[in-house]
Amino acid sequence: MGVFRQFRTFGWPSRMLMINQFGINLGFYMLMPYLAGYLAGPLGLAAWVIGLVLGVRNFSQQGMFIVGGTLADRFGYKPLIVAGCLLRTVGFGLLIVAHTLPVLVIASAATGFAGALFNPAVRAYLADDSESRRLEAFALFNVFYQAGILAGPLVGLVLMAVDFRIAAAAAAVVFAVLTIAQLFALPQHSSAALEKTSVVDDWRGVLANRSFMCFAVAMIGSYVLNFQVYLALPLHAAAIVPDRSAVLVAAVFVVSAVVAVGGQLRLTGWFARRWGNGRSLVIGMSILAASFVPLVIVPDTGRFGTTGAVIALLAAAALLAVGSAAVFPFEMDTVVSLAGGRLVATHYGFYNTIVGVGILVGNLATGSLLQAARKAGADELLWGGLVVVGLIAAVALYLLDRRGYLGVERQPVAAAHR
Repeated sequence: MGVFRQFRTFGWPSRMLMINQFGINLGFYMLMPYLAGYLAGPLGLAAWVIGLVLGVRNFSQQGMFIVGGTLADRFGYKPLIVAGCLLRTVGFGLLIVAHTLPVLVIASAATGFAGALFNPAVRAYLADDSESRRLEAFALFNVFYQAGILAGPLVGLVLMAVDFRIAAAAAAVVFAVLTIAQLFALPQHSSAALEKTSVVDDWRGVLANRSFMCFAVAMIGSYVLNFQVYLALPLHAAAIVPDRSAVLVAAVFVVSAVVAVGGQLRLTGWFARRWGNGRSLVIGMSILAASFVPLVIVPDTGRFGTTGAVIALLAAAALLAVGSAAVFPFEMDTVVSLAGGRLVATHYGFYNTIVGVGILVGNLATGSLLQAARKAGADELLWGGLVVVGLIAAVALYLLDRRGYLGVERQPVAAAHR
C-alpha cells in the first residue's frame, strides 16, 4: 500500500496534521453536503438566499484567512489549530437550533471563521515540517483530506435519515474530540522568527509580491468551480431526483473522494515528472473547466431521462475530483515558493482571502443564474457559464507561467508514487 508506506516516512507532526485533516473533513462533510437541501427543503429558502448563506460561510473562512494566517505567524501554529477546532464545535452546535436567517448566518460565519483560524496554520506547519518533501506532503495530505470527504457524507447520510439536527450534533462532537486531540497530541511549533515589523508592514510586503498576488487572483476560478459541489450540484440533484436527492448528493461526494484517494499520488507523480508547477496548474484548471461539459450536454432529465441526468452529474463530479487532485499539491507548493519561505501562513491567509471574495461573488452569481436558467428552461446556460469561468482561469495561469511568475522548482517525487 503506497499511501501507508509514504505516510510512515514523514515525521510525527506531519502525520498528526494529516490525521487531523481527515477528522476535520469527516465532521465537516457529515453536514455541509446536505445543508443546501435542508435550507431549500424544510426551511424553504430561495436559491439566492441559499447562495448567500453558503457564501457567508465560505467568505468568513476564505475572507478571514488573512487574520488566521497573521496570528499563526505571530503566535505559533498549534494555538490557532486548536482554537479553530473549538470554534467550529460552537458553529455546528448553533446549526442544531438555527431556523431563522440571522441565526443561520451567524452559525455559518462561525464555522467559516473557524476554518480561517486553523487552515493557514495547518498548511504552513506541514510545509515547514516536510521541508524538501513539500510536494509529496501536500499530495498525501490531500489523500487524507479526500478520505474525510468520502467518509463524511456516508455517515451524514445515515444521520440525516433521522434528523438534520442529529447530524449537526454529531459533527459538533467530532470537532470537540479534535480540539482535545490537537491540544494534547500535536507538538508546539512556531513559524520562523519574525523581524521587528508591524502587521501592517507584513501585509504591505505580501501585497507587494506581484507574482503571488497575480497567482491568487488567477486561482479564483478554481475555487468558484470546486465550490459548486456544495451549491449547484446538490441543487441540481434535488431537481432531477427530488425524492432521492440526499442519496445522490452522497454519491457525488463518494465518487469525488474515491477518484481523489485512488489517484492523487499517482496523478501528482505523473504531473511532477513531466511538467513544472505552472504547466501542471494550467492542465489541472483545464480539467476543472471541462468538468461541467457533461452537464451542458445533459442539463436536465428531458433529453436522456433521469438515468442520463444522474450519469452526467456523477461524471461532472468525477472530473472535478481529477482536476482538483491535479491542482491542489502544485497550488499549495506554489504559494510557499512565492512566499520565499517568509510569513508563509500570512501568505496563505492573503491567498484565501482573495479567493474568498471571488467565491462570495461567484456564489451569488451562480445562485442568481441558476434561478434565471430554470425560469428560462435552459439549465445548460449555468453549466456553460462555469465552463467559461474555468477556461478564463486556465488562460490566466498560462500567461502567468509564460511570463515566469510561476517558475518555481519542482520537488522530487518518491518512487512510491508510481
